[in-house]
Amino acid sequence: MIPELRKEFNERFTARKYELFKQRLTERCRAEIGFRISETPFFVPRHIQQACEQGAVELAMLAHDPEYLKLSDATLQPEYAVPNQTDRSMFLVVDFAMAEGENGEVVPRLIEMQGFPSLMGFQIAFAELTQEHWGLPDNLGYINGGHTRQEVLGLLHRAIVAQHDPENVVLLELDPWNQKTCCDFQIMRELLGLHVADIRFVKKVGGKLHYEKDGRLVPIHRIFNRAIVDEIQKKGVELPFGWGDEIDVEWAGHPNWYFRISKFTLPYLNHPLVPQAIFLDRMAELPQNLDAFVLKPLYSFAGAGVIVGPTEAEVNGVPAEQRDKYILQERITYAEAITTPEGGTKAEYRIMLVWMPGEERPRPIMGLVRMGRGKMMGVDFNRNMTWIGAGCNFYQG
Repeated sequence: MIPELRKEFNERFTARKYELFKQRLTERCRAEIGFRISETPFFVPRHIQQACEQGAVELAMLAHDPEYLKLSDATLQPEYAVPNQTDRSMFLVVDFAMAEGENGEVVPRLIEMQGFPSLMGFQIAFAELTQEHWGLPDNLGYINGGHTRQEVLGLLHRAIVAQHDPENVVLLELDPWNQKTCCDFQIMRELLGLHVADIRFVKKVGGKLHYEKDGRLVPIHRIFNRAIVDEIQKKGVELPFGWGDEIDVEWAGHPNWYFRISKFTLPYLNHPLVPQAIFLDRMAELPQNLDAFVLKPLYSFAGAGVIVGPTEAEVNGVPAEQRDKYILQERITYAEAITTPEGGTKAEYRIMLVWMPGEERPRPIMGLVRMGRGKMMGVDFNRNMTWIGAGCNFYQG
């Protein structure tokens, strides 16, 4: 998308250097990377960068509108509602398709947003190594929101560790070291000094949670939550505490926001970057051109259950009692935004936001890119292809 950078990168690329890069990235993370790393970064024009950052902030604020928040009460199932909810989602991610505009230009269009953190630590390490390994110009930036690296690290420390001893702060996940994202957990542990804990093995003593370390119980004062209820429920895991228990702990990213800001939010957003989305149970009749829509379940992860261009039979096959948990979203025509030796590649650009207590607006801090040529984006839907997968963003400063 920045032609001179794209041309130079493609001409200098070699498969051997790419294999060496992946090896170095694994060594840097000291953990396996459970998803495909693309051969290329994403060179994003400054106007696209700014449009996505501004759009992400505006959409995050719309998702905190008091009227919408009343409606989002419907997303909280009693068994998963956590007490003492914060007044805002500390972490948000906003995913934009690099779409084809009316005149063939590349324009951002919202795909999804979630009140949940993403790979903030990994993307820092990923971008730094990418710039060094491939010899990219020093004037290329990879930190979002006009921040420096030190400012982002300070922001993450204040958001996640706050005033606590890092020993009493845990990154909480289900079976963390076997997750595809464990590379991020390792980097976050390195950057912040926190402990990575398996949610199955924390111990509840009275009204407090603890983890075991060197034969002693360490009290947990603050939780950076990365555990996804969908996965816990799907795997039938029994937790040592209930989500609704009154527990003496602070949340760096309160779990309720995962539900409140989600696919459920999309039909309520009135913004130029947002395609039409309708709850399935509110449709008097189906559109004639179903091929121009995407059927999405509200509560799933990694693209599970999504049908691009569904048939009438597939839509009607959703049980009546489940139709309020599905949306039909206008299908977006992706631009072949990245020129590669394998042809044009499509991209989604994720903006990661942190919203600190007392601040009027969330801050964009990092970006993440997914590239693909399949019917759906995401590494699980583009297997056996090259020049696709996860990437980092660079823009001209």
